[in-house]
Amino acid sequence: MVLEGIKVLDLTRLLPGPFCTMFLADFGAEVIKVEEPGKGDYGRWSPPLFKGTGARHLIVNRGKKSLTLNLKKPEGKEVFLKLVRQADVLVEGFRPGVMDRLELGYGHLKKVNPGLVYCAITGFGQNGPYRDRAGHDLNYVSIAGVLDNIGTSDGPPVIPGIQIADLGGSIMALVGILMALLGREKTGRGEMIDISMTDVSFMLGINAAAQYAALKQNPRRGRERLTGGKACYQVYRTGDDRYISIGALEEKFWAGLCRALGRDDLIPELDAPPARQKELIEILQKIFLTRTLDGWVQVLEPADTCFAPVLTMDEVFRNPQLQSREMFLEAEHPVLGMLTQLGFPIKLKEMPGRITSPAPEMGEHSTEILSGLGYRAEDIDSLRQNGVV
Repeated sequence: MVLEGIKVLDLTRLLPGPFCTMFLADFGAEVIKVEEPGKGDYGRWSPPLFKGTGARHLIVNRGKKSLTLNLKKPEGKEVFLKLVRQADVLVEGFRPGVMDRLELGYGHLKKVNPGLVYCAITGFGQNGPYRDRAGHDLNYVSIAGVLDNIGTSDGPPVIPGIQIADLGGSIMALVGILMALLGREKTGRGEMIDISMTDVSFMLGINAAAQYAALKQNPRRGRERLTGGKACYQVYRTGDDRYISIGALEEKFWAGLCRALGRDDLIPELDAPPARQKELIEILQKIFLTRTLDGWVQVLEPADTCFAPVLTMDEVFRNPQLQSREMFLEAEHPVLGMLTQLGFPIKLKEMPGRITSPAPEMGEHSTEILSGLGYRAEDIDSLRQNGVV
C-alpha cells in the first residue's frame, strides 16, 4: 500500500482529525490513536449509536490502533516521546497552546525527531485574535462568509447539512501532510502544518470571495448564479412532494431541458435579467408539479441536460452509480458483527486503499504498542495501576 511504513500518532477526537487519519490508515499508514484513559474519543458515544457505539466513530477510526495514555503524567510523557522518536506524522486538534503547556508542542518534539511532520487542526489557527476562541463548524463557516450565502433570498442563512469546515479542514490537513512528507524526502526535515478550519471555509467559498475581491460587491444570498438566482440552477418540488435538482447552466443543457419540458420558447431566456428569472422559476415550478419525481427522471434521462433526483440516504445506498464505484463495503467487527463501511473516494489503480481492521476498542492495542517500545509486562501493569494507560 502506498503509505506502508508511515507511522502516525493521532491525538484527535470527534470528526476533523479522525476523518483525516482515516485516509492515512486506508492507504497503509500505521495510525496509533492516542486516547485519554477512562475518557477516550468523545466520538465513541456521540449519537446516533449502533449497539452503544457512535456510528460515525466506527467509520472514521477504522484501520487504527488505540493506546490509552495520560499525557499529564511524567510516565505518560516518557512513553509518548518514545513513540514520537519512531513517528513520521503527528496530528492533534487541541486549542493552540495546549501541547506547548504539556511541553509536547512542535518546538519540543522537533528536537526529539527533526523529521516529524506535525499537523495541528484548529478552529482559527495558531495565531490571530480568535486563536483561543471556542467554536464549532457553524461558527467557522459564519466568520468565513460561507453561511451568509446559503439559503433563499427572502429567508435567513440555512445551516448546511454537512460539516463544511470540519471536513474541509480535514482534507486540507491530509493534503498538507502528504505535501510535507514529499518535502521531507528532499530536505530530510519535518514540518509544522497549521490548519485553520475558518481559513479553509473561506477558501471553499471561493466564488463569493472572488466576487468581492474583484468587484468589492457582497454576494446576495439566493440571488447569484449558483445560489438560486437562476431558473437553470435550481431545486424544484415535484408532484409527489419530492425534489429534483436542475443544473442546466450551459446553453445546450438549458435548451435540452426546455425541449424536454415542452417549452422551446424559453430557450432564449437562459440569461434573462433577475426579475424575469423569478418568473421563470415560477413557470418551471408549476411544470415540475405536474409529474412525480420518478416521472420526471424518465422524461429527463434521455435529454442532454444536467439534472438529478434529490435522494434520501436509503436511496443513496441503493444507487447504482455509487454501488458500481464500490462506495459501500462490508467489514466484520469482532464485537458488533458485520458492518457496512463507506468506500474510498480516492481511487488508486496500482495501490488501492483497503480496510485493514475495524475501529479499535479504547486502549485495545496498549499492551502491544508498549511491548513494542520495550516495556515488560510488569512495567505495563504498573503504568495501568498508576493511571498512565
